[in-house]
Amino acid sequence: MTIREQLELWEKDYLSPYATLSMYSKGRAKEEEQCDIRPVFQRDRDRILHSKSFRRLKDKTQVFLTPEGDHYRTRLTHTLEVSQNARTIAKALRMNEDLVEAIALGHDLGHTPFGHAGERALNRICPYGFEHNVQSVRTVEKLEKGGQGLNLTWEVKDGILNHQTASIPSTLEGKIVRLSDKIAYIHHDMDDAIRGGILKEEDVPKEIGDVIGYTTGERLDHFIHDIVTTSFETEDIRMSEPVAEAMQKLRRFMFERVYQNKEAKSEESKAEMLIETLYTYYFKHFDKLPADMRRMEESGEPTEKIVCDYIAAMTDRFAIAVYEKLYVPKSWHG
Repeated sequence: MTIREQLELWEKDYLSPYATLSMYSKGRAKEEEQCDIRPVFQRDRDRILHSKSFRRLKDKTQVFLTPEGDHYRTRLTHTLEVSQNARTIAKALRMNEDLVEAIALGHDLGHTPFGHAGERALNRICPYGFEHNVQSVRTVEKLEKGGQGLNLTWEVKDGILNHQTASIPSTLEGKIVRLSDKIAYIHHDMDDAIRGGILKEEDVPKEIGDVIGYTTGERLDHFIHDIVTTSFETEDIRMSEPVAEAMQKLRRFMFERVYQNKEAKSEESKAEMLIETLYTYYFKHFDKLPADMRRMEESGEPTEKIVCDYIAAMTDRFAIAVYEKLYVPKSWHG
């Protein structure tokens, strides 16, 4: 018996009856030989962690564009915080921690440079539209490894696709990540807003603070404990009604005070213009794209989608550098 098979049997004996077991995965689009050490979801986690798209997250905006300071979150640190929240909940509920971690690490791989400003710009200019969760699945299926993709399991891709509020994942592990994502961004975006002088802890309305706490640390702890106690030994992942209501109020508060704050978002219109300008340029000059991107046309991919893929994969820094190279004149040296 291989180590993988022993681990699969351990899952069957130890994990919750509602957990997703590695041995019962719906599998991969392309069949491949099993690893003798790692169950399938652990293998997916490793593939995501070693991917180029994962490494690029370190230089993609979370909320604040190019902030002055080393401690503001990036898309990568957001992803790691989602993963940590989700693993804590999964371990307490005896869910499949490998599946949770794989979904969490992969959920934002398709995010654009400049955060949601970049997403809005591509959605507006690309005739096929743009949603980062759909792009994350496209990244792991078609764009990674020079067009080969990562060949992830069905369960991981389902969790990545359905991590947003409007969708429901098929596994409880996916539901854990879906809630953990919201907890993470509300927690760290408020922490960053306080660091940036946009908010103070005491600004949180009393009706919210009385339910879930008055500091970022108290709220994070309360959210996680509430999910664990409310979901324990049930076939669902959810918050209690008072905490879920408080989180919705806190989310609305964050939209009013941070996400739509004119000072914090003052540069976003420039970022959107930059993204739209690059899209227009590469659509007109398709031959300037890297060779592996151009080859996607041979398989029937529309030009608009290929250009969108290229722009979405850029980091903030690379997008600015390309724009400067194309449109900002340099000093002449005789």
